[in-house]
Amino acid sequence: MAAAQRIVIENCSIATVDADDTEYASGYLVLAGNRIEALGAGSAPEGLENVVRRIDATGHLATPGLINTHHHFYQWITRGLATDHNLFDWLVALYPIWARIDEPMTYTAARGSLAMMARGGVTTAMDHHYVYPRGTGDLSGAIIRAAHETGVRFTLARGSMDRGESDGGLPPDFAVESLDGALAATEATVKEHHDPSFDAMTQVAVAPCSPFSVSTELLRNAAELARRLGVRLHTHGSETVEEEKFCHELFGMGPTDYFESTGWLGEDVWMAHCVHMNDSDIAAFARTGTGVAHCPSSNARLAAGIARVPDMLAAGVPVGLGVDGTASNESGELHTELRNALLINRLGAHKESALNARQALRLGTHGGARVLGRAAETGSLEAGKLADVVLWKLDTLAHASIADPVTALVFGAAAPVTASFVNGRQIVADGRLLTVDEDAVARATRDEARRLAQLAAQR
Repeated sequence: MAAAQRIVIENCSIATVDADDTEYASGYLVLAGNRIEALGAGSAPEGLENVVRRIDATGHLATPGLINTHHHFYQWITRGLATDHNLFDWLVALYPIWARIDEPMTYTAARGSLAMMARGGVTTAMDHHYVYPRGTGDLSGAIIRAAHETGVRFTLARGSMDRGESDGGLPPDFAVESLDGALAATEATVKEHHDPSFDAMTQVAVAPCSPFSVSTELLRNAAELARRLGVRLHTHGSETVEEEKFCHELFGMGPTDYFESTGWLGEDVWMAHCVHMNDSDIAAFARTGTGVAHCPSSNARLAAGIARVPDMLAAGVPVGLGVDGTASNESGELHTELRNALLINRLGAHKESALNARQALRLGTHGGARVLGRAAETGSLEAGKLADVVLWKLDTLAHASIADPVTALVFGAAAPVTASFVNGRQIVADGRLLTVDEDAVARATRDEARRLAQLAAQR
C-alpha cells in the first residue's frame, strides 16, 4: 500500500453496508491502488504519501458500488416489445427474434446494457447469456470484451439450452445446442476466461437456462461440470405458476425439489426470480445456502408475482438484486431496483414492515456480492476490500430536503452519480461514462435493433 497511488475522498456521508451497518454522517475514504485502504469519520489522516487526487464530496453519499445479479444483455436491442404479455406469451413472441442474434448484435447490446448500468452506479455486473444460434460467432467473447471496455467487474453466466421446439421447448431448434455441445462450449469458456483471483475483473459461471428449455441431463451434468471446475451455478427458478405446473406434470415434483434432485441447491448456486416459493422451498434454500436474484421490476412487468423476499431474508437466504433482461425492464438500471424492491415488497403480506431503506441498499450491494460469491472482496466499504465505490449527489432539488441520505437514495428519485470507481479506476464522472462514448453506443444499438427487426421479419 505504501507505494500505491492514493485517492482521498472527504466530507461525504458514508454507508459502509458492513456487518454492523456502520455509517458516518461526515467521513473520508482513502483508495490505494485497487483497494480501500482506510475510511472513517471526520477528515482523512495527515501525511498520506502519493496522493494523486483529493475529492471534496460535500453533499454526497458514498456507498459500495451496486452489484447486478441477473441480466440478459442481448435483450437491449429488443426493448419495448410484447409489453402486455405474461412470461410464457412473452417468450413465445420473442424467442423467434432472439434466435437471430449474431456476434455484432450481441456485442453492441452488451455495450448498451453495461453502459446504462455503469452510469447508474453498478460496479459489478453479470450477464446470463443462453442464446447461441449456430454459426453466429464468438458470443461469449463479445460480451466479455464489452465488459472489459466499459470497465466494470463482470461475471458471465454461460447459459445453454438443449430443449428446442421439437422436444417440447420454446426456442427454435436452430437456437439450441446439443447436450454435449453445450457442456463442451461451457467448459471451454470457463477455462479461457474465468479468473479466480481476489481482484478478478472477469469470472464465469455455469448457467443452463431454465426447466422449460433444458433437459434434466444438462442440468445434472452442468452441476457436475461447475463443481469440477470450481465455479458457480446459475439458472431461473420458480418464476411463475406455469413453471410450478410444468415441473409437477413432467417431473412429479415442484421446482425446488426438482433442482435439488439434480444437484442444483448449494452455496455455489443462485437462481433468478424465485417468486413462487412455499415455506419448505425457502427452508431448503436457507439450509443449503442457495442464493436468489430478486428482479422486482421484471416480475411486475411480466405479472409474475411478488417474491417473498422478507421471508427469505428472515430465513437467512442470500438475496441480491437483478435488472433482468431489458426486454422485461426497459430502463436497464439497477439503482431504480432499490426503490422498486422496497415498494413492491410492501404490497405483500408484510406490508410496511417488509423492507426498509437500509435493507434495500444491502440487497443491491452486500447481498449481491454474497450471491455472486464475492462478499470477501466487494459489496461493502471496508479496509482491504476492492475499491468499488460510488458517490451519489444528494444536494440537488431532487433530494436536498430529505435529511437521511440512505432514505434519500432509496426512496427518492434516481440520484445522479458524480463518481464511480471500479478497482480504483474512475469510470463515471458527473453522470457520464469515461470509458466509452455513450452517444456512439446509442447509435450502434439503434442500428443493430433495426437490423435484428429486419432479419426477424424475413422469417
